[in-house]
Amino acid sequence: MRGKGVIWVKGEVVVEVRGGSPEELVNKCMAGGLSLSSIAWTSHDIMRFTVSVSDFFRLRPYLKETSCRIHIVSRQGLPFLLRRAERRIGFAAGLAFFFVLLFLLSSLVWSVDVEGNTRLTREEVLNAAKGEGLYPMQWSFRLQDADVLSKRLVSALPGTTWVGVEKKGTKVRIQVVEMTLPEKAPLQNPRHLVASEDAVVTQIVAEAGKAAVKKNTRVKAGQVLISGVIGSETNSKTVVAKGTVRGLVWYEYDIASPMVQRVKAYTGEKKIKWYAVIGSRALQIGGFGNPGFEQSESIEHMELLSWRKWSLPIGRMKETVMEAETRERDLTQDEAKMNGILDAKADIMEKAGIDVLFRDEIVLHEKAENGKVYMKVLFEVEQSIVKELPIVQMQGD
Repeated sequence: MRGKGVIWVKGEVVVEVRGGSPEELVNKCMAGGLSLSSIAWTSHDIMRFTVSVSDFFRLRPYLKETSCRIHIVSRQGLPFLLRRAERRIGFAAGLAFFFVLLFLLSSLVWSVDVEGNTRLTREEVLNAAKGEGLYPMQWSFRLQDADVLSKRLVSALPGTTWVGVEKKGTKVRIQVVEMTLPEKAPLQNPRHLVASEDAVVTQIVAEAGKAAVKKNTRVKAGQVLISGVIGSETNSKTVVAKGTVRGLVWYEYDIASPMVQRVKAYTGEKKIKWYAVIGSRALQIGGFGNPGFEQSESIEHMELLSWRKWSLPIGRMKETVMEAETRERDLTQDEAKMNGILDAKADIMEKAGIDVLFRDEIVLHEKAENGKVYMKVLFEVEQSIVKELPIVQMQGD
């Protein structure tokens, strides 16, 4: 038993011998003082035996003399056990280092978000938080308790009634509730409401002041619609005229609409680029090279690493660069005509407001020539027709 223990400490190797003369190899080895054990034939041309590690490296000259080849079947003993343990220790150390690094990264504050602020700027809130030790790249264990931070931030930020601090993973959210102040009514001078366009009145509602025209009345631009002077000639006063006046207005457009439409389309060719992301920085790690597309569009997809309830600012980003091209599409005369009319309506809505109502459109003239449709179109539109006119009072009135 003691001899086996010594052999196990030194280590031993089980080998198979093929080719040449295995019997002669065994005889020469034993004659040369090598210690072989468990010698047996496993088949008619393969012999197996066990040899110590030190004697294994002395086999080479005997193998050459007998033209034999050996194949290691197994390794046993303390040296090989220690070698395997060394590899496992390296793996365990690397795994431990990974989790320590993960813990350290998850213990940092990577971002501070501010919500609910209207009068206070984001920079003002972040500066106040920094004064209390709350800022990106700060250790979480160095932060004060959330209730303490909330009270200190309320004192540091004038005009706030409550400030909430909530930490989720590596992110901190600051919720600001500001004091509700009564709105100050803007100071207004007495005024009339006058017509902004030549129109026919379709609706008039005077909330303050006196209506100066009636429904279905044709008015000129600048004509008073709702007067800011009320009362009699001997007992009158001026007010801020308020109300709604709508009317029919006519717009005449000369339209030239092309019969060829250019549209952007994807060809199906694409190139994928990969980036390693740490915080707000991205480093390209794959998909190098110019895709060679004359026109292209990119779509980005972010994948961040998360562990349990922690969301880490580490991950990867996939950028898909898709080849695009501009194609021409021939339009019929009716399609080109419709496009021109829609463009004219969009221009009217930009001038008159989105509450306009298109009552009618009359094509006065139309022709197709040189790849375009030429038209003269008259639009009948119902819209608001008021604008303000201050009442100037003479000194001594």
